[in-house]
Amino acid sequence: KNCVVTAGSGGIGKAIVKDFLKAGAFVFFSGRSTGTVNAAVEEFHNEGLINVQGIVADASTLDGANTFFDTVTATGKEIDVLVNNLGVFDSGDFFSYTDEQWTKYYDTNVLSTVRFSRHYMKPMLDRNRGRVIIVSSEAGVRSIPDMIPYCSTKAAQINLARGLAELTKGTKVTVNSLLPGPTATEGVLGDYMDGLVASGLGATRELAVAAYFKDREPTSLLQRFLTVEEVAHVATFLASDLSSGVNGATQRVEGGIIRAT
Repeated sequence: KNCVVTAGSGGIGKAIVKDFLKAGAFVFFSGRSTGTVNAAVEEFHNEGLINVQGIVADASTLDGANTFFDTVTATGKEIDVLVNNLGVFDSGDFFSYTDEQWTKYYDTNVLSTVRFSRHYMKPMLDRNRGRVIIVSSEAGVRSIPDMIPYCSTKAAQINLARGLAELTKGTKVTVNSLLPGPTATEGVLGDYMDGLVASGLGATRELAVAAYFKDREPTSLLQRFLTVEEVAHVATFLASDLSSGVNGATQRVEGGIIRAT
């Protein structure tokens, strides 16, 4: 299968790209930085995973999306699987977020998903086969007071995924949202955890992680961060033929944080 993964040069996206490659797919992925894109491609190649093309493009913008689309189109490959993975997050005081910051959230987390789905899903419907996966978050179904812009956009992605799934009725195309819980990405283990240490949550990152789950994620059954590989494996299932009966679902991989069944 030919696959597209947005924001595939790091974090969950890179893990999904790698898992797809190991499963025998050809993968196009986007990244904003030439350095990180080239580094990811080199890492894949060093592991013998060569059916990959990294494309330097800011998928949160119209120009960047069009650059990506044109590059993929020039290869002549039809896309079978789309993973909308691009997203940003931070934490802060709701009353301090500006219009510009809200706009960035929606451009990155929601509008990029709209653009890529609009571009790649219609041909899937025409061919009567395909997979669309929208990487949302468990934060999209609960409210986190210091992450309101993030939660709002993740909720929008979940609704968008269900709406797109309704357009597939009677076809072999599926659309599902993927809801990871707190995951050990570079961003989370870096600046975010450093901020928690600085706030006094723990003297070290390790202690801060333990305190974070005890105090802020008490319903987590894992009481640890998910690995990017754990999330990627579920994405690979949703992209595969094994998931043909799963459509319009909010597939959770959040370590049991959400108590509702």
